[in-house]
Amino acid sequence: MIEIKAASSRRSFLGHGARGLAGIGLASLVPVPGLFAEQLTLTPRQTEGPFYPDHLPLDTDNDLVILNDSLTPAVGTVTHLSGRILDATGSPIRNALVEIWQVDSHGVYLHSGDRPQARDQNFQGFGRFLTGTTGEYYFRTLKPVAYSGRAPHIHFALKMKGREKWTTQCYVKGEPQNERDGVFRDIKDAKARESVTVDFAPLKGSSIGEVAARFDIVMGFTPQA
Repeated sequence: MIEIKAASSRRSFLGHGARGLAGIGLASLVPVPGLFAEQLTLTPRQTEGPFYPDHLPLDTDNDLVILNDSLTPAVGTVTHLSGRILDATGSPIRNALVEIWQVDSHGVYLHSGDRPQARDQNFQGFGRFLTGTTGEYYFRTLKPVAYSGRAPHIHFALKMKGREKWTTQCYVKGEPQNERDGVFRDIKDAKARESVTVDFAPLKGSSIGEVAARFDIVMGFTPQA
């Protein structure tokens, strides 16, 4: 059984979703079941990779920038990452456990096999969010950086009752290294490539240079009622 930690009062703003981040546009995106389903592009499944954390951190909430009760944030460009988990008809999927993991600003994963001595100890590196009725998820994390021949990317895993774990990755729109990335190039369909390429846009009004990114994931099935 997977334990989902409750956010502390210090970080309670993270639980407010659209209300706390109206400037990013979450509140304006109201999911309509089945709307334009024929135009949806299924999100391509991609490799989990070798660096899914081999030891999960004690803190696995959706704020990767601050670890536990530390007062020191991770180094990097703070990113508000959000989106919806949708089925093949465009309807939101609830109770989907969304996991993300990525390198820190030094290009190091939260994994004992990837230079742990060089890792930013203030970066959580891994987080979880359980979707509600709207299918929305939200993370506060860092804009990804490149490492070891890979273009900047963020790994996603979806866990749903009665289904095998499903994984993919999202990439930074306009990043020159995308076309040299073997995992990205393995996506042959142009629309599928576009579906995992995300705009990390400057967040209006941010005094610290934050960015916002939206990545909707469309699954190739319709959940049973």
